Amino acid sequence: MELSSVASMMSLGSLAIQRTSLCSLVFRVLQRLVGFTSGSLNKFCKDVHQPLTETPELPQDVLMGIFATLEMPDFIRAGAVCPSWHSAYTSLRSLGQYKLWPCLLYTSESAGDSFACLYSLTERRSYKLTLPEPPIRSRCLIGSSHGWLVTVDERSEMHLLNPFTCQQIALPSVTTLEQVKPIFDEYGVLHKYELSWLTGRTTRYNSPLIFALDKLRDELHYKAFVFPDTSTGSYIVVLIHNPVHQLSFARLGDDKWTWLPPHYLFSDCIYKDGLLYAVSTTGELHTFDLSGPTVAMNTIISIPSDVDCEYAYIVQAPWGDLLLLWRLFEDFNLEPGPGETMFWNTTKFRIYEVEAAGSKLKEINCLRDHVLFLGHNESLCLSAEEYPSLKANHVYFTDDNMLWTLGFKNNHRDMGILNLDDNSKEELVSSQLCSNFPAPIWITPDFRNMNLASGAAYKMVQ
Repeated sequence: MELSSVASMMSLGSLAIQRTSLCSLVFRVLQRLVGFTSGSLNKFCKDVHQPLTETPELPQDVLMGIFATLEMPDFIRAGAVCPSWHSAYTSLRSLGQYKLWPCLLYTSESAGDSFACLYSLTERRSYKLTLPEPPIRSRCLIGSSHGWLVTVDERSEMHLLNPFTCQQIALPSVTTLEQVKPIFDEYGVLHKYELSWLTGRTTRYNSPLIFALDKLRDELHYKAFVFPDTSTGSYIVVLIHNPVHQLSFARLGDDKWTWLPPHYLFSDCIYKDGLLYAVSTTGELHTFDLSGPTVAMNTIISIPSDVDCEYAYIVQAPWGDLLLLWRLFEDFNLEPGPGETMFWNTTKFRIYEVEAAGSKLKEINCLRDHVLFLGHNESLCLSAEEYPSLKANHVYFTDDNMLWTLGFKNNHRDMGILNLDDNSKEELVSSQLCSNFPAPIWITPDFRNMNLASGAAYKMVQ
């Protein structure tokens, strides 16, 4: 797999060497979209060899239509070919009309502590991102939504990180969670945390546990989500955390987390039509209205799962329905003997549609021309027709097993591409390239979060 470096600034001149191959790609897309004739194509090919200051003869709206079909690395490089192409590129970014492709973000020991790698599914190669302090390889990655990573540092504090712009936003302190209390030393310096077993249904209390600053994250944090808050134009961050996978949330700018009792064992969330939907591994689906001064909760489905499932997901399907998914492990060794290695392997997924009435599930066996992206990211269902590099009726999954928060961070990572037709699997990227910690995660760039005036985008160095 070829590795290219990516810095935080974009230089048109440095990307000009990609011009011929990019134009060839544009020709193929153009023929498919508008039926270019051979004569027109030959005329355009001549334009490719003109000086860079001359603009290929394509209308801006046609260029924007073509660019919208490109995967992110090609899209960014296309914006560097000439002024008219750069104008189409910036227009798509500013209008939020560029089609967003998921990429796999991972770290590698050979790349360095402050670098992440971004794997392109179309190009089957990786690009290197330089990220701000603290080093990305020292952080846990517990979520990915709308172009943001949710990270946990070595003091168990959380930040939003945009790996494409290097913007960071501190989230409310972990000590403002209902279950966490700070412990100060004799000099008034924070040096430990106390974690209680408080839940909304607690009837008897176990003694709280005490953790060093860098150890709380191994027990507390599970998964986090970033959702646009239409009421403020900002974001809502939702956290699934221990004990027993409860929910808390905060808006950007809040100084504390708000707890959402009494339910627990949550595994995944989405935000739809002003409501937070949260699914549990017990087969329950709840909604939370976060818009008012008090949170209104409603139970949509309460159907115990008929399979032994530790992981459930909720997905908004492109055709409008909600999908619930159960991730099954039938190949695992969680109690390895001498010389053996702990492992867990995903073997299948069970998929259900939430029927229109919202109280029943209907099992489906095929996604037809759609694909799923699952893991610590916000769960996605995409059309393979709109994203032709993706394999229809497949699940692209990464490891979000809770065991990695229980001391097994450097163990085997369960990730790959699963064919829903026969449950066969193929490797996503070589396990020799990826570090096991932090866990690889899907991220979908959101160019609306990028400040065009700052120039904070990419520089591809071949």
